[in-house]
Amino acid sequence: MNKKLGVFPTMVTPYTKEGKVDYKGVEALVEWYWKKGCDGIFAVCQSSEIFFLTLEERVNIGKTVVEKAKALAEVDKTRKPMKVVVSGHVSDSFEDQVEELTAMSGIGADALILISNRMDIANTTDEKWIEDLHKLIAKIPTNMPLGVYECPKPYKRLLTKKMLEACKATGRFAFIKDTCCDAEMIKERIEVLKGCDIGLYNANAQTLLETLRAGADGYCGVMANFHPEIYKWPFDNADKKEAEIVQAFVCMTAFTESLAYPATAKYYVNAHEGIEIEPISRAVDCNLITEYQKSCLAQMKTLGDSIKKQIGIGE
Repeated sequence: MNKKLGVFPTMVTPYTKEGKVDYKGVEALVEWYWKKGCDGIFAVCQSSEIFFLTLEERVNIGKTVVEKAKALAEVDKTRKPMKVVVSGHVSDSFEDQVEELTAMSGIGADALILISNRMDIANTTDEKWIEDLHKLIAKIPTNMPLGVYECPKPYKRLLTKKMLEACKATGRFAFIKDTCCDAEMIKERIEVLKGCDIGLYNANAQTLLETLRAGADGYCGVMANFHPEIYKWPFDNADKKEAEIVQAFVCMTAFTESLAYPATAKYYVNAHEGIEIEPISRAVDCNLITEYQKSCLAQMKTLGDSIKKQIGIGE
């Protein structure tokens, strides 16, 4: 994988009314991401409800995303294919982690993402984390590019400088999904990663523009499930004065993450983007999407359309 790739939505998982994975819905979402100009997809992640998916479901979702992304790129060769990175890394025991990561490494994704809190699960020392990292990646095919995701659940394990240096030294890592939500820390991480092939993708909307200007490689977060084209614009236009307006929009609207996500993302694309998927979630009760929440999402859509018209996004 090359650095400077841009916008990677953290993909949600559609379900049927019976609660099974809706693979047609998965394909519809991949096509929507493509049409919106996304540069890649982070599939089988926390937004995908990985802690509520069987290993078979995780593998099949990942395969479906990879295959659909490739098919879209074959039809339209006017742009680069979307890169697909996948995780599915949830287990506690080393043996189970090896099983799930081995299975996920065989689906044809561009990178396999490790969850930072799965190494040194007891959260003791950097040294123990690095020891566990080396032990784990020794079991993953050497031709498989790797990444790290600072997943907030079951707890957030932020990468220290020592841990980043350890990833860098392996020569196997290509992707960091950064969830520190601290612009100064991200700038320090960018300095650590200079001169290597590891791309740093900020998950935090409120610090996005500042970190893009500092050299971050893109955005990989929740809000690309609502209006990814708006997140794409500052990546390509970070030095324009209008970028401050777009940044203010993404800053304020990203607080909708506190609503019944990821069910809200499924409701939103159905109600406002014409993607026929159910708002059903295994992680949250979709009945929490009240009329109040629907109104908030509708107002976000109205404001987003106004911003796109004002800036010329999508013209």
